[in-house]
Amino acid sequence: MAQVLEFRLPDLGEGLTEAEIVRWLVEVGDVVAVDQPVVEVETAKAMVDVPCPYAGVVTARYGEEGSELPVGAPLITVAVGAPASGGPAEVPQTEARETEGSGNVLVGYGTSDAPARRRRVRREQQVLAPVNGRPAPEAPEAVRPAPEAAEAVQGPVAVISPLVRRLARENGLDLRALTGSGPDGLILRADVEHALRTAGTPAPATTAATATAPAPAGTRVPLKGVRGAVADKLSRSRTEIPDATCWVDADATELMRARTAMNAAGGPKISLIALLARICTAALARFPELNSTVDTTAREIVRLDAVHLGFAAQTERGLVVPVVKDAQGRDAESLSAEFARLTESARTGSLTPAELTGGTFTLNNYGVFGVDGSTPIINHPEAAMLGVGRIVPKPWVHEGELAVRQVVQLSLTFDHRVCDGGTAGGFLRYVADCVEQPAVLLRTL
Repeated sequence: MAQVLEFRLPDLGEGLTEAEIVRWLVEVGDVVAVDQPVVEVETAKAMVDVPCPYAGVVTARYGEEGSELPVGAPLITVAVGAPASGGPAEVPQTEARETEGSGNVLVGYGTSDAPARRRRVRREQQVLAPVNGRPAPEAPEAVRPAPEAAEAVQGPVAVISPLVRRLARENGLDLRALTGSGPDGLILRADVEHALRTAGTPAPATTAATATAPAPAGTRVPLKGVRGAVADKLSRSRTEIPDATCWVDADATELMRARTAMNAAGGPKISLIALLARICTAALARFPELNSTVDTTAREIVRLDAVHLGFAAQTERGLVVPVVKDAQGRDAESLSAEFARLTESARTGSLTPAELTGGTFTLNNYGVFGVDGSTPIINHPEAAMLGVGRIVPKPWVHEGELAVRQVVQLSLTFDHRVCDGGTAGGFLRYVADCVEQPAVLLRTL
């Protein structure tokens, strides 16, 4: 008789305690292989495909799409092993290779070399065993094609984000009737929301206040997922870190000219944020107090050897902060490539938890929103964040004469526990000097 094993939602790392089911990748009755992804979940940090460590027949799923499950909650049950004597045919060995779990958690770390395959096992062919004393649910009689198969029959849809698909599905919207506004006709969340507004469907991101809600009436937006994680982290930062902010205006004309000259020389293009990141790593080498964290339990300041540089990126899912690991060892070209890779992953929702954690210093370019200045909130448990406003032509005294120059405002928010204003001011002044005269950076390398 087959043995039914229960697979629980694994710990996805970095202290995450729950995940939202975005899309099931298997149905009850499907045959799964070891390390085959069975569900796509969204954590507060990233989209993750969760692979099953068992090979066999799916006998139950727990949780509907859109619901949240805590880590350790049952996810699916799988019937593994040979069936009882006289029962149905065995699960093919090419698909059910092992009865032990693989121990893997995330896609890309599996032991299976063969591509994952699924096969519908009809109701009359299954032998299901009870789970923890409870009868295992029967598989449905009807054989429904997988979503991917249905899409292949009806034609592809230019959608990457599972959230966009779910939003359309929950509101009965046919994605094939939409024209995407993204690159190459990609359908974005804004396209779906516009179509729903045009059709008179209520905004999906909010729920109407109940009759028992206190006045005034309004809408309620759940603080969960990315928005909830951001709220928790910023609240903790404001509660625990005695921060202070200093700022300075800088003439970025020469930095912009240097970038133009570098890109005119051929080869990979150098991004502006990569040059700013290179300046930051040089500044942190001179002022290591700002690349640190505070151990409140031991009452110690921990100065960190490596610079793992986070940068703020606005996406459809909200604000995320990908991290460029070991930024201090990268040149401008390498930094440009890594920024581009992480930004694209952020837009498609494919960043891994490892790419969203472990930062030691954050660079926040809010100038892309058309604003000049801000007072950044430190990304706990880091000790500082550099904010960069937009670079715009302004009147400026240059070499004793009034001229129109490309001016930018730089803001530094720092943890006053790790250093005093003299250190913070020295860091910011060095950054400004490098922005105004890029040769300063070359002299100090």
